[in-house]
Amino acid sequence: MKTIGVLSMQGAVSEHLQKLQQVGVNAKRVRTQDDFSQIDGLIIPGGESTAIGKLLDDFNMTDFIREQIKNGLPVWGTCAGMILLAKNISNQEKTYLATMDITVQRNAYGSQLNSFVTEEKITQISPNKLPLIFIRAPYIESADTDVNILAVVDNNIVAAQQNNMLVTSFHPELTDNNDVHLYFKSMC
Repeated sequence: MKTIGVLSMQGAVSEHLQKLQQVGVNAKRVRTQDDFSQIDGLIIPGGESTAIGKLLDDFNMTDFIREQIKNGLPVWGTCAGMILLAKNISNQEKTYLATMDITVQRNAYGSQLNSFVTEEKITQISPNKLPLIFIRAPYIESADTDVNILAVVDNNIVAAQQNNMLVTSFHPELTDNNDVHLYFKSMC
């Protein structure tokens, strides 16, 4: 049975762990480099990208995780996780893991008050419409040609994949639908 880790520094950790159990994989909290020897994939949850990035630096995890991803570890970044994986962040010089060839806009949809829910069909992930929950969400402003755009909402890129990296602006872990978690399981 596959084991998928959830980076457990800050954010929607328990929600992802619960979803992983629902789709039939072992779910593991990941806090140290040693934890990586026990996982087949990693989810970087939504939360506060600046806080998670600082904790990654404080615990000497940034370079280590970057190398794991470059060596093929499947990784999925939701919301803040998307920001952490982006090689470029608009109006911000500092990047974090910087492994995916995308430029993201932080808090692109505004404040917490501007959060919203919609439904979209993402054919690479599911034949059904998926509920998409956006909370202070980023979106992808631009992507290199080898990045596969999976979903666009209001002319903004909100889901993409490049090799072993998947990113979503929205929060599938907060819905009753398991399709995105099943898709990530298949990547692992």
